[in-house]
Amino acid sequence: MLYQNFLRPLLFRLSPEQAHHFTFEALGAAGKLPFAHAVMRNQFGYEHPNLEREVFGLKFKNPIGLAAGFDKNAVLVDELAALGFGHVEVGTVTPRPQPGNPTPRLFRLPIDQALINRMGFNNAGAAAAAERLRKRSASIIIGGNIGKNKDTANEDAAADYVACVQALHDTVDYFVVNVSSPNTPGLRQLQEREPLLALLREVQRANHAQRTARPLLLKIAPDLSNEQLDDIVGIVQEAGLSGVVATNTTVARGGLRTPASEVEHMGAGGLSGAPLRARSTEVIRYLHERTGGALPIIGVGGIFSVADAQEKLAAGAALVQLYTGFIYEGPAVVQRMCRELARTALVEQG
Repeated sequence: MLYQNFLRPLLFRLSPEQAHHFTFEALGAAGKLPFAHAVMRNQFGYEHPNLEREVFGLKFKNPIGLAAGFDKNAVLVDELAALGFGHVEVGTVTPRPQPGNPTPRLFRLPIDQALINRMGFNNAGAAAAAERLRKRSASIIIGGNIGKNKDTANEDAAADYVACVQALHDTVDYFVVNVSSPNTPGLRQLQEREPLLALLREVQRANHAQRTARPLLLKIAPDLSNEQLDDIVGIVQEAGLSGVVATNTTVARGGLRTPASEVEHMGAGGLSGAPLRARSTEVIRYLHERTGGALPIIGVGGIFSVADAQEKLAAGAALVQLYTGFIYEGPAVVQRMCRELARTALVEQG
């Protein structure tokens, strides 16, 4: 409760992006202190055999991961591992560094437990991320979420994704192709069947050209129709992908308690957090049922509690990821979820 009652109110006095940078600096500084990671693991970690999962050939110590977007540049992987996550997805990473969209570009909707962002893949580039990942000490599973640069035309997008695979291949455990962010102009057009299949085939060829092919996943938007989701299933199968991440942020604004005038003033961007929970679960359930449970799914969207995580897992997700829930609930949320998931598994076994 320290975070909710004391730290979060202080952080929320800062702008969202200022709070993000402050948190990164504080965690980074703390991580440099003697025995800091051991102290953090003791305070926030929780391990139990019932939490372990094997998904697309990788062994995860627990099913709770950190979604892409939080640590875009792989700056805090060791510190985030010490907070108890079972995996960390870095990025979205692009081949070349880019500043992203103009600020302000990140907004809080506290009444709705939500965020709106139009960050625009701000990152230091694939080479910088790879260099940091080579220096990490934690053995946590790392996902590389990859995208195209803003100034790369869609017809040339495959080359950007291939470049990211080549730069990051020896530093990550799996890849996620991100064509579903609403914050890069035209990017979501790549979700259409023919351009997406062509892109994924190119990326998969580059992946298999490496010494050891990594699991390759696709991150999809929550705004797709069932017909489009059917296309996604076919594309995933044709391209030989290992799974999907469902879902990215939404462009929808329905059902928010925040006054419409405030939401309109925030402008364009992807909405994440509690309002996305039900829709992302619907997408997970649809894909799980449509594929007879054969398609591994990482569930993302509106996870703030163990009940939210269990809902995604029950719908068919093999793993789940936090982002907005981590910001609102604080670092202890992972331990709380893991303890309850392990306890529930013991009860079921009993």
